[in-house]
Amino acid sequence: MRVLIAGAHGQIARLLIPQLRADGHTVCGLIRNPDHAAELEELGAEPVVCDLEQATVAQIAEVLPGSGAALFAAGAGGGSSAARKLTMDRDGAVKLLAASSAADVRRFLIISSVGAEQPPAGEDTFSVYLRAKADADAAVSRSDRAWTIVRPGRLTDAPASGRARIDADPFRGEVARADVATVLARLLEDARSYRRVLYVNGGEEPIAAALDAALVQSSGNEPALGG
Repeated sequence: MRVLIAGAHGQIARLLIPQLRADGHTVCGLIRNPDHAAELEELGAEPVVCDLEQATVAQIAEVLPGSGAALFAAGAGGGSSAARKLTMDRDGAVKLLAASSAADVRRFLIISSVGAEQPPAGEDTFSVYLRAKADADAAVSRSDRAWTIVRPGRLTDAPASGRARIDADPFRGEVARADVATVLARLLEDARSYRRVLYVNGGEEPIAAALDAALVQSSGNEPALGG
């Protein structure tokens, strides 16, 4: 499968790309900075320069044909303004979603955040960030894509543990980015995760077992993947 990743130079995406390649997928990585292209090529991904904040939906859709899945792993990043949380974390995700619909890419995954289920009303940057994530998630959940929303807790740079706690109900904690990447790789083709919101943090169960436990009850409304 060809997988398109928006925000492909981000930390989780760079950990995910080798796993997707090892699973036999091809990866197209959207990046804003052309200086990051060589690093993606070294990881085995095809870099495509596309600034989600500036590009139109039609321009984004032009790079999607042939893809079986799209993953929104982009973000304004730490230290960015509240305004950019809206133009990237919210609007960038909504644009990629619309482009996926226009290009008939049925599988759509998005990295969100715990707290997006009930975002605060404050005007501080973190509150705006959580509201931006909540708005993006709402757009995804209203769509007809085969979507999965992944909401990790506080992200760390700890080595991969291969273990996690995964639940459909909100809970707080912390989790290694490397383990989130593994969860995403396993979710990609798992039909049980279609139209599901999953919370991910560090835990004791092997990731495969944690996913099985969280997904054992099918949502019963999985859309058929096309093309």
